[in-house]
Amino acid sequence: MSNSYKYIDTDYNYTDPNTGLLRNLLDINDPDVLLFVESGAVTKRLQELNENPIKIKGIDSLFEIHRHLFQDIYVWAGKKRKVEISKDGKQFFPISHFDNAFRYIDQLISEYQKIPNNSKSLIAEKLAEILDNINYLHPFREGNGRAQREFLRTLALEKGIQLNLNPADNKTVYDQYMQGTINSDIEMLSRLILQQLVEI
Repeated sequence: MSNSYKYIDTDYNYTDPNTGLLRNLLDINDPDVLLFVESGAVTKRLQELNENPIKIKGIDSLFEIHRHLFQDIYVWAGKKRKVEISKDGKQFFPISHFDNAFRYIDQLISEYQKIPNNSKSLIAEKLAEILDNINYLHPFREGNGRAQREFLRTLALEKGIQLNLNPADNKTVYDQYMQGTINSDIEMLSRLILQQLVEI
């Protein structure tokens, strides 16, 4: 919910025109309360996915993850955004070309799934490429980072590897992840992911 994000939403598809707050299933109209409740609900849903991960079949699985994480808060959980988004003057992928982007990301996922499980450097490189493209796509109105980190965690898990890009005991990892995604620095993301890959 960073103030540096900008949304072109003249029809107020997602926000209350009076408060500017995201419309939510609980009718919360206090930003601090919404942040607290959303965080708690998503943490609970993340734990469920940790115990019972969604099998990654393609980009559709990202939408399934988002739907699971935000189902308690937003009616549009798991649905592609209807508004254009920019951050710090840089626009994310235009919604008019989403279908082309989905096909391309499906191709990247297919390539990833063919990488041998013991090729950690290749796994890290492809995960970084997938992350960079999904982050640029930014397919949801809110919750993109949390959904994409769970998506990558699950992709790594399917190779028998643990990956946590937001460890509670190491803020540096999350800061590097943010820097890498903001700057679209695939090399930095690849190095970071490789460092964080832990065989199960």
